[in-house]
Amino acid sequence: MNEGAHDDGAGVVHTIEVMRALRAVGYQPKRTIRFVLFANEENGLRGGTAYAAAAKEKNEKHIFALESDEGGFTPRGFSFTAAPEKVEAAKRWLPLLKPYGTTSMDDAGGGADIGPLRDQGTLLIGLLPDSQKYFIYHHTEADVFEAVDKRELELG
Repeated sequence: MNEGAHDDGAGVVHTIEVMRALRAVGYQPKRTIRFVLFANEENGLRGGTAYAAAAKEKNEKHIFALESDEGGFTPRGFSFTAAPEKVEAAKRWLPLLKPYGTTSMDDAGGGADIGPLRDQGTLLIGLLPDSQKYFIYHHTEADVFEAVDKRELELG
Protein backbone atom coordinates (compact mmCIF):
# COMPACT_ATOMS: atom_id res chain seq x y z
CA MET A 1 0.00 0.00 0.00
CA ASN A 2 1.30 3.48 -0.90
CA GLU A 3 1.49 5.39 2.39
CA GLY A 4 2.73 8.63 0.81
CA ALA A 5 5.78 8.65 3.07
CA HIS A 6 7.85 10.71 0.62
CA ASP A 7 4.87 12.37 -1.12
CA ASP A 8 3.78 14.20 1.07
CA GLY A 9 4.71 12.69 4.44
CA ALA A 10 8.29 13.97 4.43
CA GLY A 11 7.15 17.52 3.73
CA VAL A 12 4.71 17.31 6.64
CA VAL A 13 7.56 16.20 8.93
CA HIS A 14 9.78 19.04 7.64
CA THR A 15 7.01 21.55 8.36
CA ILE A 16 6.32 20.28 11.86
CA GLU A 17 10.03 20.20 12.71
CA VAL A 18 10.56 23.81 11.61
CA MET A 19 7.62 24.83 13.77
CA ARG A 20 8.99 22.82 16.71
CA ALA A 21 12.48 24.30 16.31
CA LEU A 22 11.19 27.88 16.21
CA ARG A 23 9.17 27.27 19.39
CA ALA A 24 12.10 25.56 21.11
CA VAL A 25 14.32 28.62 20.68
CA GLY A 26 11.54 30.99 21.69
CA TYR A 27 11.47 32.77 18.35
CA GLN A 28 9.09 35.74 18.30
CA PRO A 29 8.35 36.75 14.71
CA LYS A 30 7.48 40.31 13.70
CA ARG A 31 4.81 38.92 11.40
CA THR A 32 2.56 35.89 11.37
CA ILE A 33 4.16 32.62 10.32
CA ARG A 34 1.65 30.13 9.02
CA PHE A 35 2.38 26.44 8.52
CA VAL A 36 0.08 24.88 5.94
CA LEU A 37 -0.20 21.18 5.15
CA PHE A 38 -1.62 21.12 1.62
CA ALA A 39 -3.60 18.27 0.15
CA ASN A 40 -4.97 17.37 -3.24
CA GLU A 41 -2.08 18.56 -5.43
CA GLU A 42 -2.57 15.68 -7.85
CA ASN A 43 -6.27 16.43 -8.14
CA GLY A 44 -6.11 19.89 -9.67
CA LEU A 45 -4.17 21.76 -6.97
CA ARG A 46 -7.42 22.22 -5.08
CA GLY A 47 -5.73 22.69 -1.68
CA GLY A 48 -3.28 25.36 -2.85
CA THR A 49 -5.89 27.07 -5.03
CA ALA A 50 -8.42 27.23 -2.20
CA TYR A 51 -5.78 28.57 0.19
CA ALA A 52 -4.72 31.34 -2.22
CA ALA A 53 -8.35 32.28 -2.88
CA ALA A 54 -9.08 32.51 0.86
CA ALA A 55 -5.96 34.64 1.40
CA LYS A 56 -6.99 36.99 -1.39
CA GLU A 57 -10.53 37.23 -0.05
CA LYS A 58 -9.19 38.14 3.43
CA ASN A 59 -6.73 40.63 1.88
CA GLU A 60 -3.76 38.77 3.41
CA LYS A 61 -0.27 39.60 2.17
CA HIS A 62 2.15 36.66 2.01
CA ILE A 63 5.81 37.74 1.93
CA PHE A 64 7.08 34.32 0.93
CA ALA A 65 6.01 30.68 0.84
CA LEU A 66 8.33 27.69 1.25
CA GLU A 67 7.34 24.23 0.05
CA SER A 68 8.78 20.79 0.75
CA ASP A 69 7.13 18.38 -1.65
CA GLU A 70 9.89 16.39 -3.31
CA GLY A 71 10.57 13.69 -0.76
CA GLY A 72 12.63 13.18 2.35
CA PHE A 73 15.98 12.89 0.64
CA THR A 74 19.21 14.80 1.33
CA PRO A 75 18.63 18.50 0.64
CA ARG A 76 20.68 19.95 -2.21
CA GLY A 77 19.24 23.41 -2.69
CA PHE A 78 16.28 25.66 -3.25
CA SER A 79 14.32 26.64 -6.32
CA PHE A 80 12.61 30.01 -6.66
CA THR A 81 9.77 31.66 -8.46
CA ALA A 82 11.15 35.16 -8.14
CA ALA A 83 12.73 38.05 -9.95
CA PRO A 84 16.35 37.31 -10.95
CA GLU A 85 17.70 39.86 -8.44
CA LYS A 86 15.93 38.05 -5.57
CA VAL A 87 17.45 34.73 -6.62
CA GLU A 88 20.90 36.36 -6.83
CA ALA A 89 20.40 37.91 -3.37
CA ALA A 90 19.44 34.51 -1.94
CA LYS A 91 22.60 32.96 -3.39
CA ARG A 92 24.59 35.01 -0.87
CA TRP A 93 23.35 32.50 1.73
CA LEU A 94 24.96 29.54 -0.07
CA PRO A 95 28.26 29.69 1.89
CA LEU A 96 26.28 29.34 5.13
CA LEU A 97 24.30 26.40 3.78
CA LYS A 98 27.10 24.59 1.97
CA PRO A 99 28.31 22.68 5.08
CA TYR A 100 24.85 21.07 5.14
CA GLY A 101 25.04 19.92 1.52
CA THR A 102 23.07 22.78 0.00
CA THR A 103 24.87 23.74 -3.18
CA SER A 104 22.28 25.15 -5.56
CA MET A 105 19.71 27.89 -5.90
CA ASP A 106 17.91 28.34 -9.18
CA ASP A 107 14.82 29.89 -10.69
CA ALA A 108 13.08 26.68 -11.78
CA GLY A 109 10.00 27.31 -9.62
CA GLY A 110 8.92 27.27 -6.01
CA GLY A 111 6.44 24.41 -5.98
CA ALA A 112 3.02 23.36 -7.19
CA ASP A 113 1.02 23.75 -3.98
CA ILE A 114 2.23 27.30 -3.32
CA GLY A 115 2.07 28.26 -7.00
CA PRO A 116 -1.39 29.87 -6.76
CA LEU A 117 0.10 32.50 -4.39
CA ARG A 118 2.35 33.75 -7.23
CA ASP A 119 -0.39 36.00 -8.61
CA GLN A 120 -0.41 37.88 -5.29
CA GLY A 121 3.29 38.74 -5.61
CA THR A 122 4.50 36.14 -3.11
CA LEU A 123 8.12 34.95 -3.28
CA LEU A 124 7.91 31.18 -3.80
CA ILE A 125 10.70 28.83 -2.69
CA GLY A 126 10.88 25.05 -2.96
CA LEU A 127 13.25 22.73 -1.11
CA LEU A 128 15.25 20.66 -3.62
CA PRO A 129 16.35 17.33 -2.21
CA ASP A 130 18.58 14.90 -4.08
CA SER A 131 16.27 13.54 -6.76
CA GLN A 132 18.12 10.32 -7.68
CA LYS A 133 15.64 8.05 -5.87
CA TYR A 134 12.48 10.14 -6.15
CA PHE A 135 10.79 8.17 -8.92
CA ILE A 136 11.61 4.85 -7.29
CA TYR A 137 8.99 5.85 -4.70
CA HIS A 138 6.80 8.57 -6.22
CA HIS A 139 3.22 7.28 -6.54
CA THR A 140 4.30 3.66 -6.13
CA GLU A 141 3.66 0.97 -3.56
CA ALA A 142 7.27 1.52 -2.41
CA ASP A 143 6.39 4.95 -0.93
CA VAL A 144 6.14 3.66 2.65
CA PHE A 145 7.53 4.82 5.99
CA GLU A 146 10.25 2.16 6.01
CA ALA A 147 11.64 3.61 2.76
CA VAL A 148 12.43 6.99 4.36
CA ASP A 149 16.04 7.32 5.50
CA LYS A 150 15.87 8.95 8.95
CA ARG A 151 19.14 10.86 8.54
CA GLU A 152 18.18 12.25 5.13
CA LEU A 153 14.80 13.30 6.49
CA GLU A 154 16.45 15.05 9.46
CA LEU A 155 18.77 16.94 7.11
CA GLY A 156 15.71 18.34 5.37
